[in-house]
Amino acid sequence: MSLSEPSGADLLRLERAVRRAGSGLVADDLQGCWQLHQVWPKGSERPASVSAALLRGLAARLEISSSPDGLMLRNAVTLGPLELCFQGPGWLTGVRPLLVFRFELLELQLAGRTLLRRPLPAPDPRRLPFLALIARDSSGWLAARGRGGGLALWRLAAAAAASDPAAAAAAAPSP
Repeated sequence: MSLSEPSGADLLRLERAVRRAGSGLVADDLQGCWQLHQVWPKGSERPASVSAALLRGLAARLEISSSPDGLMLRNAVTLGPLELCFQGPGWLTGVRPLLVFRFELLELQLAGRTLLRRPLPAPDPRRLPFLALIARDSSGWLAARGRGGGLALWRLAAAAAASDPAAAAAAAPSP
């Protein structure tokens, strides 16, 4: 199914189908810089527009790359020259699949200069964060539900650049 901009109802329908049959997503489908585009609270078809606008304003993004042990995740927000990011490994599990991860490092940078770099304590293995993957569309979006129940839609930075070059420039990975 190719949807240029899925609604909350579209994503809930896709999610029901994925719960039955899985999404078929593999690690290669996830790699890239994903800009947060829209969020829906748990149990709602209506987007949380104010939260999404705030997160877009902070250039919230999830960068996923391959690593020798699976995937490497970098979750970051930027406010002017200040960037806060969390980094750590991730892996796919199950048929849906789930993208399970743990952030091991917190980093704060100002204009590319590291102000703080601190290891994070290991979480309880029974309470690891995850994203229940719903779909990744060829038009450049990825949808998933987080451990807390919220639904999120990300756009691949290259796809976002086509519709909003300023947002894509703000979300470009830091050197």
